Amino acid sequence: MKNKLAITVDVEDWYHLPPFTGAPNSKFKDVPSFFKIWKYRYDYLTKPTFRILDLLQQYRITGTFFIVADVAYYYSGLVEEIARRGHEIACHGLHHACKIDPKTKKPLIPPDEFKQRTILAKSILEQASGKKVIGYRAPNAYIAGWMIDILEEIGFRYDSSVCVNSIYNKADCSLKGISSKPYYPKSGGLEPGNSKRGILEIPWPYFSVLLKFPTAGGPALRMLGARYIKKGLKESLMRGDTIFYFHPIDISEESFPLNSLTNKIFWMIKGNRVFAEIKEILSDSEFAKTTCSELLEKAL
Repeated sequence: MKNKLAITVDVEDWYHLPPFTGAPNSKFKDVPSFFKIWKYRYDYLTKPTFRILDLLQQYRITGTFFIVADVAYYYSGLVEEIARRGHEIACHGLHHACKIDPKTKKPLIPPDEFKQRTILAKSILEQASGKKVIGYRAPNAYIAGWMIDILEEIGFRYDSSVCVNSIYNKADCSLKGISSKPYYPKSGGLEPGNSKRGILEIPWPYFSVLLKFPTAGGPALRMLGARYIKKGLKESLMRGDTIFYFHPIDISEESFPLNSLTNKIFWMIKGNRVFAEIKEILSDSEFAKTTCSELLEKAL
């Protein structure tokens, strides 16, 4: 059976990112704190999301949308429209906050609080979409083994957060023995276990030339382009099923209300240029495109 590529979309806006909310050194403590202070336009997400929906429809692709749950509150009808178009709805946290410290990888919140927040996020997305939510992607991809155990406990069937590469590690362990193909993590950790369990990990792709280079999408797609990403996707598909991801705001033609030169440089490349890179990948007939839930069914 040919290995498949899950097309995934992370639905978040500019203020969900660590410089603004959800991380220890963010400008605002969290999204609710942001909205208590911010009195200007905030929605730079809706327009590019509809453009992505139209593009997926053009290529007859059904994808998995990892949505920050508060999008259901602040963007009227957007979650409903994504579901109406037939896409899988998955969870990207309640407010896109990091659950482990980016530097130390220690928990930022107690496990019970993570559990309650994630149950609420799951419920919000299920109520808005009318669909069962079984997939999770950690905000900013900061993931820990204890989080996987809780996700399994509260009904998630898969996670797609682990990114193995030689440049950075956003997990709370070394990720030893993990490649880019789906696997069942051991209890209490992220490393592969010896048997199946109730939750599958769908890690991100990479390509190897002495080192392992991340090629899942996101900022790497914006800065290095489709040719670089496709190299890693094709290599990873030789190992097993894998994923490709991007954000609707990657293709926004508007300037975000950014607060520093660093953030402006980070978002210097986006818009139609990135839209063309996404089209190149989605239109590539070498890729058998699918959803994360179909990768889960294939693994069972």
